[in-house]
This record gives sequence, structure tokens and C-alpha cells, in this order.
Amino acid sequence: MRVVKETESDIITLMQLRERVTEELKSAHYEKEQLQLQVHDLAAHPAGSDPKLKYAVGGDERVRLLEAEVEKLQRRLSETVVDSQAFAKLKEENRVLQESLNVYKQSGGQSLLEAKYQSSLDEINTLRVKLAGAHAEIKKLSRGPGREGARLQENIIELDNNIADMEKQLAEANDTNAELEALKDENLALQEEAAALRVQLAALQKDSSPSSAEGDSQDRTLQRQVVSLKSLLARTVAEKNALLNVRSENIQLHEQVARLEERLRESDAEIQAQLRIYTAEVEDFQASLDGLKSENEFTVNQIPVDEMSWEIWSELLLRIDTLMLDDFLSQEDAKELQLMAWRREKRLVDVYVTLADKADEDLTSGFMEFIQPKKRPGIHIIHIAAEMAPVAKVGGLGDVLTGLSRALQRKGHLVEVILPKYDCMDYSRITNLKELDLELHSVFDGHMHKNKVWSGIVEGLPVYFIEPLHPAKLFWRGKFYSEPDDFRRFTYFCRAAMEFLLQSGKRPDIIHSHDWQTAVVAPLYWEVYVPLGLDSARLAFTCHNFEYQGTENSGAIAACGLSVRDLMRPDRMQDNYFHSRINLLKGGIVFSNVVTTVSPTYAQEVLQPEDGKGLHGTLANHSKKFFGVLNGIDVEVWNPATDTLIDFQYSADDIDGKYINKQKLRERLGLGNQGGDERRPLVGCVTRLVPQKGVHLIKHAIYHTLEKGGQFILLGSSPIPQIQHEFEKISRQFKEHPQVRLVLKYDEALSHEIFAAADIFLIPSIFEPCGLTQMISMRYGTIPVVRKTGGLADSVFDVDDENISEEKKNGFVFDDANEGSLDWGLDRALDYYCRRPEWWEDLVKKAMLIDFSWETSADQYVDLYKHLLKNAQAAKQ
Repeated sequence: MRVVKETESDIITLMQLRERVTEELKSAHYEKEQLQLQVHDLAAHPAGSDPKLKYAVGGDERVRLLEAEVEKLQRRLSETVVDSQAFAKLKEENRVLQESLNVYKQSGGQSLLEAKYQSSLDEINTLRVKLAGAHAEIKKLSRGPGREGARLQENIIELDNNIADMEKQLAEANDTNAELEALKDENLALQEEAAALRVQLAALQKDSSPSSAEGDSQDRTLQRQVVSLKSLLARTVAEKNALLNVRSENIQLHEQVARLEERLRESDAEIQAQLRIYTAEVEDFQASLDGLKSENEFTVNQIPVDEMSWEIWSELLLRIDTLMLDDFLSQEDAKELQLMAWRREKRLVDVYVTLADKADEDLTSGFMEFIQPKKRPGIHIIHIAAEMAPVAKVGGLGDVLTGLSRALQRKGHLVEVILPKYDCMDYSRITNLKELDLELHSVFDGHMHKNKVWSGIVEGLPVYFIEPLHPAKLFWRGKFYSEPDDFRRFTYFCRAAMEFLLQSGKRPDIIHSHDWQTAVVAPLYWEVYVPLGLDSARLAFTCHNFEYQGTENSGAIAACGLSVRDLMRPDRMQDNYFHSRINLLKGGIVFSNVVTTVSPTYAQEVLQPEDGKGLHGTLANHSKKFFGVLNGIDVEVWNPATDTLIDFQYSADDIDGKYINKQKLRERLGLGNQGGDERRPLVGCVTRLVPQKGVHLIKHAIYHTLEKGGQFILLGSSPIPQIQHEFEKISRQFKEHPQVRLVLKYDEALSHEIFAAADIFLIPSIFEPCGLTQMISMRYGTIPVVRKTGGLADSVFDVDDENISEEKKNGFVFDDANEGSLDWGLDRALDYYCRRPEWWEDLVKKAMLIDFSWETSADQYVDLYKHLLKNAQAAKQ
């Protein structure tokens, strides 16, 4: 048994030896592959270095890392200029690395493997001897009797099997030995080849390397040099990329400069040509003027007063104000001259025309001859507003201000306007614009700020423009509204406007402000300026849309000089929803003597919570001074018989021109205009694309009109990106369609063309304080389809409403803000147009003759003004 156990132990030892031999074989294979890689790399890259040498663990790994890094550096250095000294240092580093390789090859690494292999063979032979002795012992014992012999026989069989396995493993070990011998030969060949390559490497390296004793020090030096070299390479690449970018930008700039120079040359040529034309025209005009003066004394003296333009009277009034501000006239004398201008006295304008080009002293002397006490003929009204058409127009406010002021002026009242001097105004529509010699200082944020005041004439009206010299450049923003500091911009303007009235000596009868932007005029008047002596006026305030109220944190109102403590009360200017905020629109309602909005129906709607936008309770408390006055339109501007922006003028007496305009607009927009298209109904819509205007109904109407066989044109844009993008998508869908066209921008000329060309005009507003487009469309013979709300309900009356008299019926009305209700109104209009052409033509003519001028509305405002003045006079007695 002892022999058996020893035999088993020897077998286990043999197996362990076999495993070690196998591992050594794998190691030999690996070293063979590494040597082959070294030979290949040395042949491909005879010189190289790497600061990683210091940290490499094995010699082969160190050589491989070195040569790979050298190859990478050589490839990158080929693209960049590196100085010769750095390259020489790299060669020295390569020599050190090659010496390290030689040391490794000579260190006995391979002889160690051979020794281990020989030791393995000795152990195998010893084991064979032991196995043979054990086998003989086992056979002698196997001849013994009994069960012990049988058990031994079984052990013998098992051992024979194990011996067979061991012999097989020994055969495999012999094969391994043969393979190791072959590897030894290959290694010798590889060493010889490596030695030959080292000789070649030594030949390539011209300079001798330092001694091995200095290796460690030189490794550190090489590391620093390689790091420096990489840093230099990175900087060089970065500078190269920056240089390429600069060159690209320079090329673009040169191209832009070339284009600008070309445009400048073209512009210079055009300016020179225009200048020559202008000079010639001036010379001709001067010659004609001199001829007229010498040949005929036909002057303004011979023009009937009633035929003189309002520009002359407005210019005269401004000149009188200038003389007063320059101290040539006293305030009392200026007031007398203004009275004479209000009466349009012919002899006063005769003096002015004669002396207008003379010195101020001569004109003053001429005026003084006519000063005498007179009875006041009309009301002195000053409008303070943020808009005025056509110089500063965003919405309907600008049209209303100009239209109402001109109508009041025609009725014999003195009307003046005060506006901010925006940088984006249409200055071409202002005549005689000049800066007044007036130093106007106003208080804001507790400091005095200087302002310039300009005067000019707009649509025959005298207008003053206030230009703040404030560091925030309040009105030099390139747009009228939608600035984050709009509250501050317009409260500053209102304070400066009131200061101008005080310092200029103006004492108007009515100060009329509009919307939240100038609503603070009312509390400023009563809280600040009445105590300073500006107390002649009564205040009117018009809100054109209660959705926009001008709210801000309560402390913001203090900037214009008003008391937060006094105004932050529920009965004054505290916002009805957000009690920590101040509400300018509410201040205009509370502090004004009369409050109006732009239609009677809208005045009733805003008394309800849904449309009052939080101010319904305030309006109810002041309902006795709250009125709705329907706006009008300027029938001189909107007149198809004289409109120069349409292709063919026409009137209610001859509407053939409307069909010509329809044909021309179709051609211009690329809509179907052949054969059967002549009687195809054209639906137009000109609007701002905001929720108030019913944008979901407009989208529905486009598709519904197409289904019903009509054509649709939309002109408008949206300040809301999501809505603008939705309509741009629809526009792309119908880009080449013969029956639908969307023009998503503001185009004044195109709006005139649509009014003149369309058969039906769509206004599906969710709410509409007044609306002017329904009046304009009817003025041009385009029948409106509107939702019954606000001013639309006060100006459009359904042709099928039996409760409406025949003479008032002028359009189609639907009640609800949904697609079904819209279809009911639009379908009836399309059916009437297609099936009853003669009836439709009569409706067109009747609509064109409706009076939507400002005359009636202006009379209502005059009545309100007079009522205020009468009450003020009674209060003094």
C-alpha cells in the first residue's frame, strides 16, 4: 500500500510538472511573438524614444512602447516644424533605449527558460525509474492469496491505466520538448537578426550616446523634453487652426467690403443723380416763384379762407407757440393770436404768409397789430398718446387719434397732440419738424432729466414730440412697445408731457389721454400739477382695449413722483386681482372726469366679469361717467375713388373698377383667374393673428371656403411664435394652390388691394372693442361676415335679421365663437353671392354709401367735452 500511495503521489507530481511545462511552452510562444514584433519594429523604425522607458516593467514591453511612441511622434512631427536640437535629443534617447534592449537580451532570460526545461526532463526520468520499481513490486505482491490479492489486482489495473495516461502525457511532454528545441533555434535566428538590425541602428545614429551611468538622469531629461515637445506641437496646431479661421474670416470680410463698396458706389451714383434732379427742380421752382411774385401778386390773400389747408393754420399755431417760448410774445398775447387762428381770420394768415420768412421780431410786430379781446370760438384740446397714424402706428389707436383730431379740428376746435419721439417713426410723414429752443427738465427716480422738444405737422395737426435725454434711451429702441421696461418708459413720458404743459404756459380746456400708456396723466394732473397752477383743464380718458392694463409692482409708481401710500388703495390704483401691484389703467378710470371706450356694445360687455378683465367693478362704480362712442374711419384716406394704392379707382356709382381690382390681385398673387374663376367668390381677411381675433376660426374658414368653391386671401402676422409657425405651415401647404394664398406680414399697400378686390371680408373675433376693418371693407364694397361682439355688433347688421330695418342691413352676422356658427354666416354670404348676383350688387352699393366718418363720433366727444366744461364752470360759481 505504501508503494501504491507513493506511486499516486508521483503521478500527481508528474501532472503538476506537465502543467509547468505547458505554461513554459506558452511563455516561450509569447516571447517568440514579442521578438518577432521587435524585429519588425526595429526594421521599420530604426530611431525612436519615449519617456515611458523609465516606467516600463519588462524589457520587451519597454521596447514596444518606445517604438510605438516614436512612430507616433515622427508622424506628427512630419506635419510641424521642430528644431534640430530637440530631434538630436530624441536620437540620444533612442540610443539609450537600444542599450536597454541589449541589456535585456544579455540578462539570461532565455537561458533561464532552457534551465527550467532541462530540470523538467530530469524530473520525468526520475519518475520513470520510480514507476518501473513500483510496477515490479506490485506484480510480486499480486501473486499473494485471498481478497488482499484481488484488491491489489484491482489497484494494479488502476495503476496500469494511470501509467498509460502518464506515458501518453510523457509523449506529449516529449513533443513539447521538441517544440521547445525548435523555438530555441528560432530564438537564436531572431537574436541574430536583431543584432544585425542593431548594427544598422548604430550606423544611423551619428552621435555617441552618454554612458550607462548617466541613463537615469537622461531619462528624466528626455521626459521633460518630450513633454515640452508635445506642448509645442499642441500650441503650433492651435495657432495653425486659429490662423486658418482668421484667414477664412478675412476672406469673408473682404467679400463683404467688396459688396458694400459696390453698393456704396451705386448709392453714390443714385444720390448724385437725385441731387442733380433736385437741384434742377429747386432752380425751376425758384424761377417759377420769382416769376409769380413779379408778374402776379396772386397769393394766399386771394385764396378763400375755407379753401386753405389745415397745414397752414397748424404751422401758424406752432409759430405762435415758438414766439411765446422764445419770449417774443407774452402768454396772453399768444393766446389772443391762437383765438384768431381758431376763427381762421383771413387777415392774420395774410400777415403770416407775408412775414413768414422774416425775422421773429418782424413777425411779432405784424402779429401785435391784430391783438384785441375776442370771444373764444372753440375748445382747446390736447391729446397725449403713444400712437398717431401714420407716423407711429401699431394698431387702431393711431388711426383713432388722427381721425378724431382731424374731425375736431374741422369743427373749429384747437387740437394739439403730444407724442414720444420714437427713433422708428415714419419721419417722412412729418412736415416742418424742428427742435424748440426750450430746456425742458422733468423729475424721474428722484433726479432731474433733460428733454428735447420738437414740433411738426402731421396730417394737418400740430404735434409736439418729447425726446428724453435719459441714459436708458427710453424711446430709441427700434420699436414702439413690448420692451421689458415699458412701464417706466411711458410713466417717464407722461411726467415730461405734463411738465411741458406747465413750463410752456399752455392752459388747455381738455387733456385727453389714451390707453394704459398715458393713463397716469390723470393722477399726475390732480396730485402734482394742479397744486403747481396747471388747473385749467378737465380730463378725458379713452380705453381702446381693456385687456392691456399696465400693471407693475407698487413701488414702480414712485419713479414719476406719485405717492405709493396714497395710491395703493382699492378705490384708487391698487390692482383688483393682485393687491401688491399698481394698475395704470385703473388710475385713468378713477382720476379722469370722463371715461370712454370705442363702442356702445363693448362698453356694456366690459361691465361683466368675463370682458372687464378685473376692472368691471371699478367701471360699475364710475358708470355715470363711462360711455361708449363708436369709432369712425378717415374717409379721405379710405376712399376707393381716390386711393392711389389700388389698380383702378371706383365708386358706388360705378363699381366696375372693383372687378378689375379683383382680377389684378388674383394675377399678382398667382390665384386662379381663368374662365369659371371670374364668378368665384373671393374671401379676404386682414388682421393681427392673435387669439382675440379668433385664429382657430380663421384657419377653419380657409379650408371651408375652399370646400365651398371660393378663394381665400389672408394678410397678417402674429407676435406669438406658435401661432405664426402654424400659419406658416398652412402657407407652405397652399404655396402653389390656385385658390388660397397667405401673406404672413404687414403690407399697407396690399391691405388696400384686398379691401378693393375681395367680395367678402371675414372678421371672426372672440371680442372686438370696436374694429375698423369692417367699416373700411364696406367703404370699398366688400361685404363683412362678422361675429356679433363689441363694435362689430354696432356696425354690421345681418341681411336676414327681420328685426333690422332694410336700410341698415349690410352684412352677415354669426353669434358663437365656434366652427358651426361661422359656417352658418359664411355659407349664407357665399350662397347669396353665387345665386343672387343682382341682389349682391345692390348690397355692395348700399354698403359703400354708409357714413362711417368721424363726424358723428366727433360730435359726441364735443358734447362730452362741453358737459365737462359746463360742470367745471358751475363748480367755480
